[in-house]
Amino acid sequence: MRQLEADFVIVGSGLAGLSAALTLAPRKVVLITKTAGIEGGSSLHAQGGIAAAIGAGDRPSAHAADTLAAGSGLCDPVAVARLTEAGPQAIATLRDLGVRFDTDAAGNLMLGREGAHGCARVAHADGDRTGRAVVLALAARVRATPSITVMAETMVTDLLVSDGRIAGLALNRKDGGPAAIRCAKVMLATGGLGGLWQHTTNPPEATGDGLALAVRAGAALVDLEFMQFHPTALLVEGREPLPLLTEALRGAGARLLKADALTPLLAGVHPQGDLAPRDVVARAIHAEMAAHGRVYLDLRPALEAKGAAAFPQAIETCCEAGLDPFAVPVPVTPAAHYHMGGILVDGEGRATIPGLYACGEVSGTGVHGANRLASNSLLEACVAGRRTAQTMALDRRPAGRTLPHALLAAGIEPAQAAPLRARLRQTMMEDVGLLRDAEGLRRALERLDGYGAALAAAEQKAPQETYKAVRAAVELRNLATIGRLVALLALSRTESRGAHTRLDHPAAAESWLRRQTVTVDGAGARLDTIGLAAAGRLAAE
Repeated sequence: MRQLEADFVIVGSGLAGLSAALTLAPRKVVLITKTAGIEGGSSLHAQGGIAAAIGAGDRPSAHAADTLAAGSGLCDPVAVARLTEAGPQAIATLRDLGVRFDTDAAGNLMLGREGAHGCARVAHADGDRTGRAVVLALAARVRATPSITVMAETMVTDLLVSDGRIAGLALNRKDGGPAAIRCAKVMLATGGLGGLWQHTTNPPEATGDGLALAVRAGAALVDLEFMQFHPTALLVEGREPLPLLTEALRGAGARLLKADALTPLLAGVHPQGDLAPRDVVARAIHAEMAAHGRVYLDLRPALEAKGAAAFPQAIETCCEAGLDPFAVPVPVTPAAHYHMGGILVDGEGRATIPGLYACGEVSGTGVHGANRLASNSLLEACVAGRRTAQTMALDRRPAGRTLPHALLAAGIEPAQAAPLRARLRQTMMEDVGLLRDAEGLRRALERLDGYGAALAAAEQKAPQETYKAVRAAVELRNLATIGRLVALLALSRTESRGAHTRLDHPAAAESWLRRQTVTVDGAGARLDTIGLAAAGRLAAE
């Protein structure tokens, strides 16, 4: 196996990874992505925008208050305060990096309002194509930065640990086969795990890779049970992933309607109506669909108020599905969208293994609590990406470590993996989805164990060395590993809070005002809880 050397390695090329790589420049950085180019991941598809207290009369403390309210009691208040205070500077930094935010004729930022925000504080770029505009701008900067080496179509298969700290990582390259990189500082910025569910707005590459890498290496994960289902994915049969209809539409006046396409869905359900927190809206849609089959979103009030230019992606999405949003309401459904949990990190992005860092959706900072406030995700990716990179640069670098032997990753033909992956995702949707109970969660755990065993048997019978086969096998193994831990923590949390709804425990419990952690070793998974105060220095150097 070929061995390489690096000072800093970043795994993942979404907004968090790109921000971190640019912050480390001119230090030499290796940026790894399993996709064909660095314009991949969920950041590219984000529509809603970036929340920041930059409007007249708005304050970071008000942004923090809305974030805490949406988080249903489980946000880390210190982490929230640090994030919201950094919001205005994050917007300024992105503008300096070439992001062209939407402005009015006088050059002032145009701010929108989204669910659970007390005022208009969401900045957009290119209307509802904010994620694309931001990622493309930063990707261009990365390509123009000589100190950043991009390794595309490269699958990280394992983190390598020596004497209790990071020593490097094993990988498989499409053009170079298996290799290992010796590196004392590794950042995971791999995004979320939306690919676990049958209905998702996430791209296919969102398979929980960073979480699986970290937990197999011995790091602690946190808050895995909290998966946010976006209320308004466009319901298109056979489409994967489901197209997202941004919450900004409802912020501009779009209305959710019952199955008759006439009656407002949220009337009398919540004081904020269509702009209620996402968990409330998603459950209301789910209930109406269960009872009457359909829920619709009427985009026409938003299009009339803001103009078609404000929502080009939403209009294009509807038209591609054969729907005319100017003429009729369109069908929507909740879909797995954003994971509030992740790798347990301190306020500077350090994980519980020295030398390992995480930022963006893969990290568990405590900012989002049990339910993320709309448009806080791109903000966190930008702020945490830069902050964690600065920490990596300043932390003491240890003396060279022996690189442990890395096992060659087995493969499975993608066509053989596909039915296993489909069954796993269906199980997660049915039993670990928007509504949960103990019976379904135990059934999911049993089935997930079976999928893991089936994968191991398939790998042993027909190991493959091609990049596609290795990627298919590693992604499926990661999905099975993390799916099981999500179900396990959901079974353990015997209450309903935020995005975690237990039909057999419908009320929130004060005793559960704690965050769940999980680590895995030879004896299996070990669950624990921690308080809400900001974590200290988790991984002592």
